[in-house]
Amino acid sequence: METSPSPTLSVVLVEPQGALNIGSICRVMMNFGFADLRLVKPRADHLSKQARDMAVSARDMLRKARMFGSLADALADRTLCLGTTRRFGKYRQDFLEPHGIPSLLGRHGATVKTALVFGREDDGLTTAELDLCQFFVTIPTDPALPSLNLAQAVAICLYELSQGRRAQAETGGFEPAGNSALESMYQHMRRTLTEAEYLDPQNPDHILHAFRRIFGRAGLDQREVRILQGLWSRIDWLNSRITR
Repeated sequence: METSPSPTLSVVLVEPQGALNIGSICRVMMNFGFADLRLVKPRADHLSKQARDMAVSARDMLRKARMFGSLADALADRTLCLGTTRRFGKYRQDFLEPHGIPSLLGRHGATVKTALVFGREDDGLTTAELDLCQFFVTIPTDPALPSLNLAQAVAICLYELSQGRRAQAETGGFEPAGNSALESMYQHMRRTLTEAEYLDPQNPDHILHAFRRIFGRAGLDQREVRILQGLWSRIDWLNSRITR
């Protein structure tokens, strides 16, 4: 059964290096009914002949791809951001596999504005870039050759998403917080807890990483972010009285 392109999911490529990959990704996005491609400082010409040839019937998607100067800008209007990575680090827990993405989106609501973020072909996403994402997605592979081609990784994730789209249930009354609101809250939190001497001023992000994971798993809504902002403001006020 044919489906119209999903207006709620964006595929974000950070500094893609291969025109062939970009073209192939456009094709697979059209295959599975997705249309919003965002490129963050691409290192290859997405309008080159190589990209157009690989895109085949999805060439119009290449022309409509949106350009951004930073990942934060590309995610500013997104509510739920999923970063893909195969690096298992200290702060990276609760990984999803691609087949788990549809159920996650179902819990947040079928209309949640989502970004699926893919990193550079050679070294993926940085820790700072992954901090902008609430969840991590990894694709299990054989240890003999663990890294996937970028276009292949996108194809696997979009296939699973397309299979789960019909099963996603609508959820009412939940207004997930946008990425801009979350980042503003995290920066306020960073300043407040540093001034309150809860965070180490030499390395405040050590504990903040853990809070990002906790709040990311919780899936904060707009009201909850306002409550937390109010908490930080109250701590700011109390701290100013103590230091007078």
